[in-house]
Amino acid sequence: MQASGPGSNSADRDSSEAQAARLLARLNSDPSPQDEAEICDWVESDPRHAIAFARAEAAWDAAERLKSAAADITLPPMAEIVSEEQQRRLSRNIMIAAAIAILFFIIAAIVTIRTFNGVDRYQTAIGELRDVKLDDGTVLHLNSDSEAEVRFTAHGRKVRLFKGEASFDVSADEARPFDVEARSAVIRSSDTAFNVRMRPSIVELTVTKGKVIVYCSKGKPHAVAAGGGAVIQPRTVSLTRLGPKLVDQRTAWRAQMVELDGETVEQAAGEFNRYRAAPILIGDSRVSALRIGGRFPIGGSREFLSVLQLSLPIRAVHGEDGSVMLLYRDEVAKALAVN
Repeated sequence: MQASGPGSNSADRDSSEAQAARLLARLNSDPSPQDEAEICDWVESDPRHAIAFARAEAAWDAAERLKSAAADITLPPMAEIVSEEQQRRLSRNIMIAAAIAILFFIIAAIVTIRTFNGVDRYQTAIGELRDVKLDDGTVLHLNSDSEAEVRFTAHGRKVRLFKGEASFDVSADEARPFDVEARSAVIRSSDTAFNVRMRPSIVELTVTKGKVIVYCSKGKPHAVAAGGGAVIQPRTVSLTRLGPKLVDQRTAWRAQMVELDGETVEQAAGEFNRYRAAPILIGDSRVSALRIGGRFPIGGSREFLSVLQLSLPIRAVHGEDGSVMLLYRDEVAKALAVN
């Protein structure tokens, strides 16, 4: 079975989709173990297939919603509301909609290939950090409020990061590349170490050892070496040179620390909120742009709040639900201005 190369174009995508349809037909026709192995081999052979699976899952969700909505609709007898010609048109439209829903179902069924060799899911609660040693010797580190799915086969190793942040110390296995799926991107590696953080609109990559290859839904693959990083958006990958200090700051959570180096108070509060059930809130726009530095334990938001109030014109007001409101303290601001 021949696998498509990573440099995709329109013809390659059409060819891959056609091959997927042929393999799916075999899968739905009482496949032999050899058939299943060949299908898995095709799925694992190219990072673009993993990206296509993520899109197929979205299509599956859409099909499920469509079927659910259709089941809830009750129409009166057609003879009461439409003519015979309109009945034929409506019936034809319903058949077309049903065909589309079935097509979504067929495409998404490819995703079931994922389950051939089992899937393990790991997650952490707010404030919890977790280290997991995987079957191949790779260590998966999960930050607070994170979730990942791990699937190993004879042909490849895949982790799908759903939310939060994870760090990977990847065990060498040249025969089976290690792929991390994060939204529209696949990060491929072997015998490397790197960190992936899911931010609201981007995926933030930090490489601490070796080299990884980033595949996005469009465009050429990008190599990122140790000491470098990338900002991954749905259609673009922007490479950055980080330097040791920034790499250490981004991975400080592995030592259960929050490291600040001139971040705004709003950014700093956001970092601590990752580990708090009740958030730190900004109650005055003048507080947001103030800046702070320091190194604090991830559970040390009280120490952080104390430093804020001692060094900046900020007053912390604690709510009954455990939340904290940061307000601007005018009298302190005036004193600082005089001095």
